[in-house]
Amino acid sequence: MRQKQSDLKEQSPRGRGTGAGVTSAIVISIACMIASASVVSAQEISVTGGNQTLAITTATLGSEPIPVVNAVTSLTYRKQSVTAKVTVSTSCPGQSFMLSVVAISVTKGVAAPAVTLTNGMPGIDFITGIPKTGPATGTATLQYTASATFSQGNSVEEGNDVHTVTYTIMAQ
Repeated sequence: MRQKQSDLKEQSPRGRGTGAGVTSAIVISIACMIASASVVSAQEISVTGGNQTLAITTATLGSEPIPVVNAVTSLTYRKQSVTAKVTVSTSCPGQSFMLSVVAISVTKGVAAPAVTLTNGMPGIDFITGIPKTGPATGTATLQYTASATFSQGNSVEEGNDVHTVTYTIMAQ
């Protein structure tokens, strides 16, 4: 079975407190692109939504920085000749900060709970039970959550995290 992959690059700088209730800016830039193993007339899976930027800039006095949620990017996938699933994996050498993703508003298949994206992780089931019958395509909104702790530092000290997140559709 042919597999299609979508790469999602994310930069996630995070902040450490510089004083009571003050944090350095934490910014996540998301750039989407499509990679495929072979050329076919119709893409089997794609990521849309353009480049996104998230910034963690606030914390409550005495608490950790407040996580930022982004739900602007979407995933579109075509039904296969067998029951299928979408997996998610990431590569982020030198990862310092936390990033998770969950599929919401899924139109075909069943979303897994939120997946914490960790450098070098193998493909984890993300959407399962995509039927081979019914509408030709399914969609889901990709909801990313970036979070950090003061002890993790910030992007000025640690550098940006650059995630290459890969979504793959395959037989279940």
